[in-house]
Amino acid sequence: MQIIIVGCGKVGYTLVEQLSGEDHNIVVIDENEEKVHAITDDLDAMGIVGNGVSFQTLQEAGISEADLLIAVTGSDEQNLLCCVVARKASNCKTIARVRNPIYNMEIEFLRKELGLAMVINPEFTSAAEIARIFQFPSAVKIDTFSKGRIELLRFRVTRDCLLNNYELIHIRTTLKCDVLVCMVIRGEEVLIPRGDFVFHEGDMVSIVSTPPKANDFFKKIGIGISPVQTAMIVGGGTIAYYLAKRLLSVGIDTKIIEEDPARCEQLSELLPQATIICGDGTDQKLLQQEGINHADGFVALTGLDEENILLSLYAKEASHAKVVTKVNRISFNSVMNKLNLDSITFPRLLTADTILGYVRSMNASINSNVENLYKLEEGRAEALEFYIKEESPVTGTPLSKLKIKKNILICCINRHNQVIIPGGQDEIRVGDSVILVLTNSRLHDINDILEG
Repeated sequence: MQIIIVGCGKVGYTLVEQLSGEDHNIVVIDENEEKVHAITDDLDAMGIVGNGVSFQTLQEAGISEADLLIAVTGSDEQNLLCCVVARKASNCKTIARVRNPIYNMEIEFLRKELGLAMVINPEFTSAAEIARIFQFPSAVKIDTFSKGRIELLRFRVTRDCLLNNYELIHIRTTLKCDVLVCMVIRGEEVLIPRGDFVFHEGDMVSIVSTPPKANDFFKKIGIGISPVQTAMIVGGGTIAYYLAKRLLSVGIDTKIIEEDPARCEQLSELLPQATIICGDGTDQKLLQQEGINHADGFVALTGLDEENILLSLYAKEASHAKVVTKVNRISFNSVMNKLNLDSITFPRLLTADTILGYVRSMNASINSNVENLYKLEEGRAEALEFYIKEESPVTGTPLSKLKIKKNILICCINRHNQVIIPGGQDEIRVGDSVILVLTNSRLHDINDILEG
């Protein structure tokens, strides 16, 4: 595909990094020459220094032949205008990043009226992810499929957890839990386990289930499931606003610590139910004074990754809170894994994954579309959701009789809003949403799961 990306910041760089690995022709546009060179020197992309709203610049980038334009500059208005000009100049699809809360209630209106394929709000998406984790603090990370009906939850096996030294097959036969273990991370290995797999302490386990059935599973294996009742947020930016609004709406007592007095006043007006503290969130005395020891949930959302990591480590030491850390840079992921942080949210990766899923769906055949895509474990595995539109070689045949490639696991089937954790006799039908997890492969079409 021919793809134009306007904006060469952190999100733009991440998009090029991921999309260039998918064999697309990419042109980047930015007014900052250094940022353009930073991408074109490191990655497989052409670069143009200029304003992405300019028709002439878009022509130079090949807008008339482009399949997709993605606008991720620092300005919402520029992103929207860029997409409008691109739509007028060609028949390409357009995606805009829009972050300002002012536009949040108008996203669907803007998308329809301006003819956008998608509007991305990474801060809102990150806030939603953190809120889900607070509802299910046993999980390290939660991804949702089928519009929230199905969840992929990741959790760590502890020494006292029932799963420690437990054989996988007994989850169904003995515990009678309707969940499917789709992936296990053990050290540097990414495993799709079979029935005779034995869990060990420290394993990072991913399960697919519905929220109520996952709740039952966590109860039976002895992992706490009580949702967060009190939350402390350090940093009062856009994610903090979206998160606090969401937490307050479900009755969670929320406190925000922010250093900028003007922003504190603004937050007080926007979130009258929240407690807004004007002060330095890295001050241990202030954190103690404001009750970090008794908080159920703690989120580090400052603008500095280093601050967020240190704050999170301190919160783990000073309390029993569920701790979530925002990180923008991802190059030190292996180091962060060794720090044993609870949960980490990467706003720009969330954006890139969403757009990558859309690009895959544009490339897919008419038989099926990629509805959702999540990169797992630094890209070493993927979770994909396909919507089955027509009969194909994978439909109408029991799963046990399909010759499915190694390292691919069909995790879940959503049929008319009924969630099926599949067994060998289940089959895929037209109209189903199918979720699968895979390693060491790349799929664009559901039929790619079959050998030969």
